[in-house]
Amino acid sequence: METKYSIVKQGIKSKILDGTFTPHQKIGTESDLMKQFGVSRHTVRLAIGDLVNQGWLYREQGVGTFCADRSKQQSKSDSNQKNIAIITTYISDYIFPSIIRGAESTLTEEGYQVSLFSTNNDHEMERKLLEIIVSQSFDGVIIEPTKSAYSNPNISYFLNLERLSIPYIMINAYYDELEPLSILMDDEKGGFLQTEHLIKLGHKDILGFFKTDDIQGTKRMKGYLKAHRKYQIPINPNNIVTYSTTEKDKKPTEKLQQLLSSSQNKSTGLVCYNDELAIKLLDVLREKKIHVPDDLSIVGYDDSFLANVSEVKLTSIIHPKSKMGQEAAKTIIDLITLKESSKQNDLAKMDSIVYSPEIAIRSSTKNLNPREMINT
Repeated sequence: METKYSIVKQGIKSKILDGTFTPHQKIGTESDLMKQFGVSRHTVRLAIGDLVNQGWLYREQGVGTFCADRSKQQSKSDSNQKNIAIITTYISDYIFPSIIRGAESTLTEEGYQVSLFSTNNDHEMERKLLEIIVSQSFDGVIIEPTKSAYSNPNISYFLNLERLSIPYIMINAYYDELEPLSILMDDEKGGFLQTEHLIKLGHKDILGFFKTDDIQGTKRMKGYLKAHRKYQIPINPNNIVTYSTTEKDKKPTEKLQQLLSSSQNKSTGLVCYNDELAIKLLDVLREKKIHVPDDLSIVGYDDSFLANVSEVKLTSIIHPKSKMGQEAAKTIIDLITLKESSKQNDLAKMDSIVYSPEIAIRSSTKNLNPREMINT
């Protein structure tokens, strides 16, 4: 349990790190802080004293307490050491190791020290990591946004990165309100290709499972809907299952079990948010003795290593993975170089990278129109 003293101290530090308090700005009076945190004057003085000793604040006798200019302190550090932070939603799971390896190898070759962090797709963890980035004065940041489909509570931290001229780019997704440089897939087109592939194979009753707290999932669902509309296939709302990160271990499998148990279910195809989900749903199909692709065709997303580990080899949308990491590394290096060369005007000329998806066709999808030539 945090002490009152540490809560006050961290509260003041957070306001410095998110840009609420800027260098040489006067912070609240002791009385203000006492009311804000509901603590004694002694507790406030202890917290402020500690922050003064650590260089976060400074006092002027008879005037008040002010936010210190830490950029002057940080400039005294070893300027030859270049540090990049890579923040992803996960580090060791799924496709993330490939993305990280791609970025890390390129950055290491260029002499950068790389620090890896994971948010576990949690906004509070993202906030804590952004505070570390600002306080330790990294040269640049590669970040995968957390729950990018939702309004982000940490926008002030990203704005503070911009104020401090710490370059950052986003991968896999982005926070729309910031309009950052980003490197990502055209996920709407990817979801369209998943669904179009099944439609061209003669499937008309297609289930769609999408994780919608990340913008990738909402865009893939949009592509699923667009494919139905283009080919004039009626959309059954009951065929669409959405879930959040916290629900991903239970809700999709439970919903699939319910759908398969319904006498009204006539589905012959299944579009999955990613390969990880597809593998989980394959377990449900085995339990129900439903064979893939004879009884149900499945299309995954990301063309991960999981696409080939099952007895059923997954048809899947190809994700660039390692290439994305390499491009992210090159882009952040370019941003740092431009900043150091004072060519700030050239930053506006840099463009985001959007990969156009392709589909890898394997044995998990079946042609229901075997006499027709299918162009996928």
